[in-house]
Amino acid sequence: MTGDNINASDGTIAVRSLKKRGAFIVREIPVPDHIINQLKSLSGAEDALLWTLSRSRAWWLIKAVMQDAKIGAGPHATPKGLRHAYGVHAIRSGIPITLVQRWLGHASLSTTAIYTHVLGHEEREIASRMW
Repeated sequence: MTGDNINASDGTIAVRSLKKRGAFIVREIPVPDHIINQLKSLSGAEDALLWTLSRSRAWWLIKAVMQDAKIGAGPHATPKGLRHAYGVHAIRSGIPITLVQRWLGHASLSTTAIYTHVLGHEEREIASRMW
């Protein structure tokens, strides 16, 4: 990611999709102003890399931070688990499903709809809103 990927006026960062390696697909993700400011402070030249981490090193670091923070265990304590938690949290926060679809880069709305299927305590909590 370079400084060119930060759009301060729109409050977004542009991220290239890794899922479709053959295609150049970019999604713009809204982030809070303080994150935009922090990222801008890292950048020198607009085309300079903000960090030089490989994808596998970033995965390892995120997993280690989650373990240190005692956030879950097993397959959900991964960067992918964070992504799914983000999707569920966005839906539960009332974000329109089409925006969540765009932010997560899903081609199909049915993929994003999976995040609407909350179970257990969350389901009871949502149902209690009607009582």
